[in-house]
Amino acid sequence: MDKLLMAIATGLGLGYLPIAPGTWGTLLAFPIQFLLLYLGLAPLPYALTLTGLFFLGVGAAGSAEKILDRADPGLVVIDEVVGMLIGLIAVPMTLPAWGLAFFVFRFFDILKPYPIRLIDQRCHGGVGIMLDDVLAGVYTLGVMQLAIWFFPVLAS
Repeated sequence: MDKLLMAIATGLGLGYLPIAPGTWGTLLAFPIQFLLLYLGLAPLPYALTLTGLFFLGVGAAGSAEKILDRADPGLVVIDEVVGMLIGLIAVPMTLPAWGLAFFVFRFFDILKPYPIRLIDQRCHGGVGIMLDDVLAGVYTLGVMQLAIWFFPVLAS
């Protein structure tokens, strides 16, 4: 069971990569998003899928902390996956739009503007690991929707 939890927490092992594991975890969101779009999920099943991934991430990330005996270990990247998926909600599947979403999400995830940093500092365990990236995803979602509104070329 520990191996399964670690596989989920590390984004199928991407978190073990020695350089920028969070970036690799973020990139894992794109094939998952492609699959979700390919399946043509309506908004409710899509939202339920993201909610399920969030709770799966909370459990896996919290278990990874216990297995590794470290708080918020860098190799846990399921939080980046879920955060990026949130940032991609209603973003057209174009290279410019997805590329911008990637950079915007990494910006918020790394710099942690208010209140992301506060959540990162005060919330612990699996919930804490997941919540700061969920909020970075919400920020990304807002930026992307504004960018698509003001720059429709992103959608083509």
